[in-house]
Amino acid sequence: MKPIIISYKDSHLTEQDLRSITPRLQEEIERMKAASKLQYEDERASIHAPFDSKAVNLVKQLAQEKKKLKPQTFFLIGIGGSNLGALAVLDAVLGRYDNYTTKAMKLFYADTVDSDLMAPLLSIAEHTLKNKQRIILNGISKSGHTTETIANFEVLEHLLQQYQPHYEKSVIITTQKDSDLYALALKKHFDVLEIPRKVGGRFSVFSPVGLFPLAMMGIDIDGLLRGAQEMRDRCLTTNVLENPAALSAALIYLQKQKGKTIHDLFLFNPDLEAVGRWYRQLMGECLGKQFNRQNAEVFEGITPTVSIGSTDLHSMAQLYLGGPFDKFTTFVHVEKNHADVRLPTYEEYNTLVKGIQGRPLDEIMHAIFLGTKAAFRNQKRPFIELTLPDKTASSIGQLLQMKMMEMMYLGFMLGINPFDQPNVEAYKKETRQILEHTK
Repeated sequence: MKPIIISYKDSHLTEQDLRSITPRLQEEIERMKAASKLQYEDERASIHAPFDSKAVNLVKQLAQEKKKLKPQTFFLIGIGGSNLGALAVLDAVLGRYDNYTTKAMKLFYADTVDSDLMAPLLSIAEHTLKNKQRIILNGISKSGHTTETIANFEVLEHLLQQYQPHYEKSVIITTQKDSDLYALALKKHFDVLEIPRKVGGRFSVFSPVGLFPLAMMGIDIDGLLRGAQEMRDRCLTTNVLENPAALSAALIYLQKQKGKTIHDLFLFNPDLEAVGRWYRQLMGECLGKQFNRQNAEVFEGITPTVSIGSTDLHSMAQLYLGGPFDKFTTFVHVEKNHADVRLPTYEEYNTLVKGIQGRPLDEIMHAIFLGTKAAFRNQKRPFIELTLPDKTASSIGQLLQMKMMEMMYLGFMLGINPFDQPNVEAYKKETRQILEHTK
């Protein structure tokens, strides 16, 4: 397995800058090492998930059992951390157009509550059921009380009941043990997968939350987890320069101290756009905190943005290169794509764009990537670079694990708790009150 490579030569930071915070960071690395031996008993519990063979085997067994039903369509019903991890892996590994090109099972996401979103999904589900084909519903909510998830699940369950005898065999609930949803699922004879209590939604991609839909869609979850395992071990080394998560976190932290309060994840591969959406939630919920660990009001945070190369060079590059110096960029580049598309040789087009005739599209994209880095360099815009060997499950497993541990190290350095999200609960509480007292 080829490792992800990180380069910080254009970060405008030196090895000496990094060494200034290394002793403090090494203390947290030691705590992280200790947490890795505690399985799910520490708040850093998600770093154990790739090693949880019992949970992985349960997921595999259940996926194998459900595949015997020969389902035509899979509905993933969840929002935020309940679906973004699976979406990130599936788009990266299978490609964002997989639903259009595959002859295998189709996957659809039901996240927010919107009639114009749900109506087409209901139409797809009803068409499938009328043709005597099966659908699978996977409802995911850790708390069991997520308004959007419960609402969408009820709508789809109601439809399933009308067409499919013994419909309960087609339903899987993923939730925290002893939640009200867990109890209801058992009462209805649904299969239930458990989310470990200390694994938050945004850290749950290597738990049954992400693994079950990935297994159903044919992803090599063993490869995904091997990548995550190897990266976790790399990210526990006390040598910060050899620890990808700690190194990246230190660079982002040091630039934040210099006023770079916006961090842009610039992904030079369209299939990684969902990875960007996943990372945006990860950073937003982990670092945006009103109070620090000592309960002092700090209003801490780094604003995450996501860019896609080369698309966003035609929408955001003017701001990035000519705007305020408040951004720090992480470029993500993939060495090898799945496909190889080459231009024909039409000399008459050479007058329009020189140097592209007969060349692979990947070579053109790489030239654009090099040109972008040169422009950032010339404009003195700091950046770091991550190089992925490919978009296989193992490489994506490495990337997601690195980024989750990066956020843990960043939370430590900023003095805040990266594992809670009290202000998210505020909107949920207000929403429930409105729904309970209005009709």
